[in-house]
Amino acid sequence: MEAIRGRDVDIPDAVFAWRFDGKGGVKPLKEDDIIDAQHPCWLHLNYTSPESAQWLATTPLLPNPVRNALAGESLRPRVSRLGEGTLITLRCINGSTDERPDQLVAVRVYMDERMIISTRQRKVLALDDVVSDLQEETGPTDSGGWLVDVCDALTDHASEFIEELHDKIIDLEDNLLDQEIPPRGFLALLRKQLIVMRRYMAPQRDVFARLASERLPWMNDDQRRRMQDIADRLGRGLDEIDACIARTAVMTDEITQVMQESLSRRTYTMSLMAMVFLPSTFLTGLFGVNLGGIPGGAWRFGFSLFCIMLVFLIGGVTWWLHRSKWL
Repeated sequence: MEAIRGRDVDIPDAVFAWRFDGKGGVKPLKEDDIIDAQHPCWLHLNYTSPESAQWLATTPLLPNPVRNALAGESLRPRVSRLGEGTLITLRCINGSTDERPDQLVAVRVYMDERMIISTRQRKVLALDDVVSDLQEETGPTDSGGWLVDVCDALTDHASEFIEELHDKIIDLEDNLLDQEIPPRGFLALLRKQLIVMRRYMAPQRDVFARLASERLPWMNDDQRRRMQDIADRLGRGLDEIDACIARTAVMTDEITQVMQESLSRRTYTMSLMAMVFLPSTFLTGLFGVNLGGIPGGAWRFGFSLFCIMLVFLIGGVTWWLHRSKWL
């Protein structure tokens, strides 16, 4: 492939534009730099920035099918080979403080042995790990190493989030054993996060597996083995997600049963209270009619005697219910 001049990829509003030095570090890209397979460059762009969007739409370095994909058209993880280059779409955990982690961030990459062009709209935290390694001169030295490190960082962030969800499920299960019901909507949100992760991480695992099996010219055998390990690790995370989804279904049934049992106990208690006061209610209703001839109506101690009789009647009914093991 022909070498590229630094002036051909000069984008003023790029997030950063670097050239690999071949020793695990990077240097700022200059106009007179020669970009080739030994010293590839990495352009990281925000595709909503005006000059970056203009460059993506007009540069002759990109095939036409790549332009729309890098500008935000592609969302689901996928990999496509386009001549000597490869277009990759990946998803990352959202690390923004004002949004939920399950609202995944998309990062789109077009790369060959000379250049890496990545685009995003929201910040991708996983790339910060790779950037930190490059700034410390312990990062990748070529395009294949860069891709492996990025996929490894993406999988690390996804695994951490899956582990957090798993810990939340364990806490919910422990609380359910103590008859503690989670707040309304908490379990539904947890299950939604698991389903969203399952939806996007499953095709991302397939992307990693395909990258490991493709004979890409800028990836060596060791990098392919590492990529396969990353795919297997993400696959184990997907198994954990499936198990967590099944456990949330069991917890939903358990919560429903706990609430039904609680309602049944309340209904049973109310029924017993009604049974205890049923005889006294009948007698008070009977003696409360405004008709002549009520026994004890003319006796000054009649009301007191009637109240004492009701107390004994209630006590007798309560004793009978206890003896019958209803209380």
